[in-house]
Amino acid sequence: MTPQEVSPGLVIQNFVPPLRLSDFKLIAFDMDSTLISIECVDEIADAVGRKAEVAAITEAAMRGEITDFKDSLRRRVALLKGVTVADMERVYTERLRINPGAAELIKACQAAGMKVLLVSGGFTYFADRVKARLGIDFARSNILELESGPNCGALTGRLVDQCWGDICDGAEKRRTMLEVASLLGIAPEQCIAMGDGANDLPMMGAAGLSVAYHAKPKVREQAMVAINEGGLDRLLEVLV
Repeated sequence: MTPQEVSPGLVIQNFVPPLRLSDFKLIAFDMDSTLISIECVDEIADAVGRKAEVAAITEAAMRGEITDFKDSLRRRVALLKGVTVADMERVYTERLRINPGAAELIKACQAAGMKVLLVSGGFTYFADRVKARLGIDFARSNILELESGPNCGALTGRLVDQCWGDICDGAEKRRTMLEVASLLGIAPEQCIAMGDGANDLPMMGAAGLSVAYHAKPKVREQAMVAINEGGLDRLLEVLV
């Protein structure tokens, strides 16, 4: 089906709206540049004067030009060595903003009986707080390794392995969404997946409804809904 702009900045393909919100039981969100306004790794890097270097890797990974997300994340995290917890706190308080419509969309989904999952290639330092702020049910992200020091702890430039694996990449996002769905007795076609970068495509491809939010061209092309203007709650324009 040819992509159709149903209203300015809202494009759909491969389905006829409206869909019923009640047909879905789980919504999975990417965090950086989807639920929140920044790429946390880029802003953390700014504290040690390496934002341009890190952001270039982030951009290439999101466009899908770097296909090994784990390698690209390890390269970026290595450049964060020496960043302190105080630096990260400043990123959280001064730069991180919840994107427009995020709270409204999550409330509407939960009011319809849906569960909400945050799956991020970013970091628990931010993801766990975003989860609490927005009342999200489940979250999975990466842990930055810290060493104690005079400046209230500093990053070592490494990630901490977790019980489920080493890095939450595209494959892990997909696996987590399907695992949570399975544990809740939810079929994949009852899932909505929402993201903006190449590593969101695996989970978007496994969901019943895929949504691109202010996304890279490759992601917009493959999504069933592309929100190119406005807030996350514009999804509700094609769901009743």
